[in-house]
Amino acid sequence: MVVAQESCPARQVPSGIPTVIPAGTFVTINQALGGNYTVTINGNMVRVDGTDAAALGLEAESIEFEDFGDGQVRKAQIEQALRTIYDPEIPINLLDLGLIYNIAIDGTKVKIDMTLTAPTCGMGPVLISDVKYRVAKVPNVSAVEVELVFEPQWHRDMMTEDAQLEAGLFF
Repeated sequence: MVVAQESCPARQVPSGIPTVIPAGTFVTINQALGGNYTVTINGNMVRVDGTDAAALGLEAESIEFEDFGDGQVRKAQIEQALRTIYDPEIPINLLDLGLIYNIAIDGTKVKIDMTLTAPTCGMGPVLISDVKYRVAKVPNVSAVEVELVFEPQWHRDMMTEDAQLEAGLFF
């Protein structure tokens, strides 16, 4: 259990709705995975992004992107951001897990098509919220839209070989 040192942004589980943990609130850490924290406050479960962990008195994750000063959004930086977001049940990032189907950049707006490992995954809204939160940290991104799609249906062959090895699925 920790006490929030200052107000801390969070997202409700499983809805993904933004909320704030007030300073001085007692917080029980349920899970720390992929740099994010799933915590309970007043009987409600919320997810705290690792970049905001210092507000809970924990070591904050640092995600830094170079701003080239040209106003351009770079796909490589979006992919870098996506590699910092992990499925809450499988400790593999969303990009290597094969959950990201498409990244489209239109000026400073980013649209991402993604799926889930199972259509009934209750963490879908939280993962969408994680993607929006992290991709918005990329320089020059003004808006992030995430569309949840289920065609084609995800299967383990969509994972990178490294991800399959890490999950023990590559023979």
